[in-house]
Amino acid sequence: QVQLVQSGGGLVQPGGSLRLSCAYSGFILDTYAIGWFRQAPGKEREGVSCIRSRDYSTYYADSVKGRFTISRDNAKNTVSLQMMLLRPEDSAVYYCAALEGVGTSVQAMCAPYAMNYWGKGTLVTVSS
Repeated sequence: QVQLVQSGGGLVQPGGSLRLSCAYSGFILDTYAIGWFRQAPGKEREGVSCIRSRDYSTYYADSVKGRFTISRDNAKNTVSLQMMLLRPEDSAVYYCAALEGVGTSVQAMCAPYAMNYWGKGTLVTVSS
């Protein structure tokens, strides 16, 4: 059974930074993607960033390019999201999620409907 355990989140001022972590376990196949999604009140859940296990290729939503960085530490079985230059519009519940299987591209895999496993979510609030 695949399990995703999140940590991080909290309150940060605009322009600040925050790091989210997702500890994963239980993968059987060697091809999978792990990523971060977010959902603000009244808005659709969206893919923020994902990383693929096969080649470590990454995807970033246009709104976070240049500000967020996703990374994987396979020794610690952890995927992290370093968020920089945070804006109020980044405020949302952030979810770690994973898809086990093959995909045509990491971008194609980084879609809410495609993910098989989900973490419990953590609230990120960007406000002064």
